[in-house]
Amino acid sequence: MRLRLLSMLFPLMLLAETAGAQMMLPGQATQTIAEGLEIGTSTSEIAITSDFHGADLTIFGAVTNTDSLLLAIGQYDVVVVLEGPREDATVRRKERVFGIWINTRSMTFESVPHSYSMSSSRMLDDITTPLDLTDQGIGIDHIPLTPIGFVGNASNLGDFRQAFRRLQEKGGLYDRDPSGVRFVSSNLFKASLRLPANIPNGVHTVRAYLFKSGTFVTEKSVPLRVIKTGIEQTITDAAHEQPIAYGLFAVFLALLTGWGASVVFRKD
Repeated sequence: MRLRLLSMLFPLMLLAETAGAQMMLPGQATQTIAEGLEIGTSTSEIAITSDFHGADLTIFGAVTNTDSLLLAIGQYDVVVVLEGPREDATVRRKERVFGIWINTRSMTFESVPHSYSMSSSRMLDDITTPLDLTDQGIGIDHIPLTPIGFVGNASNLGDFRQAFRRLQEKGGLYDRDPSGVRFVSSNLFKASLRLPANIPNGVHTVRAYLFKSGTFVTEKSVPLRVIKTGIEQTITDAAHEQPIAYGLFAVFLALLTGWGASVVFRKD
């Protein structure tokens, strides 16, 4: 009789455990929903004219599926970057030889952004660790600079990397603003990025990175086209599409200008 009773209860116990597990699944699915990120730009195209002296680009964004408590105590951070077209870059070192400054050594870095403008909700070192920034390649000091065919002293590699970053910042092509991202509401933010006057032509990429309590969560990117218009575009197209004709015309124009100046300023 006891064995028969146990045999009847066992299926019911198994069914109850299965139902309990199924009832937990919706709650578990809700807990695994991660934060999301959406961004948009004030314009999708920047036109460079003869009087272009730089511009400011505004990025709007929203953080979704946030934790209200973490949001209230400011545990969410956003970093926004405008990254220019990638290309190889060569850095040359000048040394004085017999009283003359000449290029003695050089190093070429593979596929680095021509321009890089960054804004963040606070200092990068306060957002996350340098190791995480390096893993994601976020920030001027953490952009991957991989030399092509480098064999030599590691200290020289560090010197050339520092020199590259210093030259890009000095030329206005690399820029950072640790307070350029502001939360305008609980989960909406606004960022401002500076476009230099010598911004390169081509397709740029706007990237936004979301961090929660110092941990990288997700990123979002949208393209931004930078194009030359008017006479600047005509000259650029001629130089690339018909280089021989462009060179001959440039020589002719220089000769014509020199001859005209000699006539105008000739002393009788």
